[in-house]
Amino acid sequence: MTAPLWSLTAAEIARGIAERRFGAREVVAAALARLDAVNPSLNAVVQRMDAEALAAADALDAALARGTPPGALAGVPVTVKVNIDLAGQATTNGLRLQAGLIAAEDSPPVANLRRAGAIIIGRTNTPAFSLRWFTRNSLHGATRNPRDPGLTPGGSSGGAGASVAAGIGALAHGTDIAGSIRYPAYACGVHGLRPTLGRVPAFNATQGDRLIGGQLMAVSGPLARSVEDLALGLAALSAPDLRDPWWQPMPLQGAPAPARVALCPAPDGMAVAPPVRAALQAAADRLTDAGYEVAELPTPPWAEAMEAQLRLWMAEFHHAGFGIVAREADPDAAFVAARMRARLPEPTLAALMDDLKTRARLVRLWRGFLAEWPLVLCPVSGEPPFADHRDVASDADFAAVLAAQMPMIAPPLMGLPGIAVAGAPVGVQLLAGPWREDLLLAAARVLAPEPVAPVTPAF
Repeated sequence: MTAPLWSLTAAEIARGIAERRFGAREVVAAALARLDAVNPSLNAVVQRMDAEALAAADALDAALARGTPPGALAGVPVTVKVNIDLAGQATTNGLRLQAGLIAAEDSPPVANLRRAGAIIIGRTNTPAFSLRWFTRNSLHGATRNPRDPGLTPGGSSGGAGASVAAGIGALAHGTDIAGSIRYPAYACGVHGLRPTLGRVPAFNATQGDRLIGGQLMAVSGPLARSVEDLALGLAALSAPDLRDPWWQPMPLQGAPAPARVALCPAPDGMAVAPPVRAALQAAADRLTDAGYEVAELPTPPWAEAMEAQLRLWMAEFHHAGFGIVAREADPDAAFVAARMRARLPEPTLAALMDDLKTRARLVRLWRGFLAEWPLVLCPVSGEPPFADHRDVASDADFAAVLAAQMPMIAPPLMGLPGIAVAGAPVGVQLLAGPWREDLLLAAARVLAPEPVAPVTPAF
């Protein structure tokens, strides 16, 4: 029996369209029908683009009929998170304050997806301010995990994780400053790639340049049901765009590196739940069987990097004034921001300079370590996916959630790439040195050689 078009991977769709086995309109129509069928249960896509998507599909089919070479993502239905600019659409970032913030031009990730031939079918949900590892806001509502509505779909790219897991689009765009790609992938049972700082260009003209924390740590990247699709998405997203001064023209394939993996089952001795430890050991065994040398080793600091990351991240709220959180009046954001504000006092100039000095030292330590051990196998989170909205249940729950997320919070301080690889019952994370997404993808193919099947919500 032939698989429905909406269930195909991005690579399968691109090949089928390039070989003219089916057309872009057929694929997009199937994707929109799938969105009709499952999105009412999930609320993953919060801005639909049906007419635009069908028009783009017709234009692509006409171009291919004229002999125009297809792009790498020709006809692939994709979703884009609501926190980046897409011309003619609101860049809401989950905020009522930005419901009317209409972008005049595409951000670099959107422009690059379009250049590769991808067709954007909708915009995915995020928590207010993209601040949580859970996805609910007062403008668009809550997103539910298609595998289990009692669990978080992750955040802040929770809509992206839920949509791609349920087969709404073959590829999803997400952003990540503290796990916002990797955690939704983990929670929804798909794969997510956080690229190296400077790999994927980014800029939102609606809001202008970010402060230093966001500039150093925030990236865009893909979520998908296959590792092959992550590679396709990364290649497309990485195309040049000089609006981003951090972007670098680095090759996607690096020099040969030793097949060595440092296993870090409990970064800096943090608490790690038994199912997570079991998943790490299973992944280590698979990599060993594939010819990798795997050894449990001490690594450079995690907790120190996490604390500096949090200070630089939250400095944006201190600078803008936490009054913006009060004006939005989103209960979840207010709860989280209050606890982060209490934990992280307003930075002084001296403190900011100290954190940047700390970053330089940690970058040096991690790069030196990764030169010897090119991959680190570690948890995505210290716990399996959380009960939905656990972080706002109590002060103690918030603290427990934050502590468990250290393996995702720390690496962005050093600008490192990381990948969350789906697994049963939980996935794992791999880290690599700058620009070595190729090593991450190669190891991920060992751990997940087959695509994840899309899930139909049972609620």
